[in-house]
Amino acid sequence: MILFSVFSSIALVSSVMVIRAKNPVHSVLFFILVFFNTSDLLILLGLDFFAMIFLVVYIGAIAILFLFIVMMLNIKIAKIHENVLRYLPVGGIIGVIFLLEIFFIVDNDYIPILPMKLSTTYLTYTVYAEKIQNWTNLETLVAMIGAIVLTMHKTTQVKRQDVFRLLRMFRKTQE
Repeated sequence: MILFSVFSSIALVSSVMVIRAKNPVHSVLFFILVFFNTSDLLILLGLDFFAMIFLVVYIGAIAILFLFIVMMLNIKIAKIHENVLRYLPVGGIIGVIFLLEIFFIVDNDYIPILPMKLSTTYLTYTVYAEKIQNWTNLETLVAMIGAIVLTMHKTTQVKRQDVFRLLRMFRKTQE
């Protein structure tokens, strides 16, 4: 119980620091710390396989990718923290909704508890059965929108080409 309290409190503090960190690189490093502590919690629950998958997939791939993207995008830190207070009411409303959902789930007696031996099989079946195409479509859509948003830059110094004018000039040189 003591280890659970230690790991969960470190995960909660570092998740708050993900939001509060002024430097995006520090935010990603706190994000990696959240993943480490969550995998420790999974080991305490006896889900060793999920803990290893969590470490390999989330820390090994996604968090390191986030770190490289944040380092390469050249994000202006002052521009990010300029309008933070504008989103505070929306974040508060979403937080209250999440807390209400947690209290509803804890008080609900109708949610069946999965057997411990086959929890991986049942969990996989309930999450992915007959919905795998919907999940992959949603993930692909989010990835496409994210790539478009990250690569769009509003700049006025774009040098554009007039293909038809270039073709006319090329034909004149060929004559």
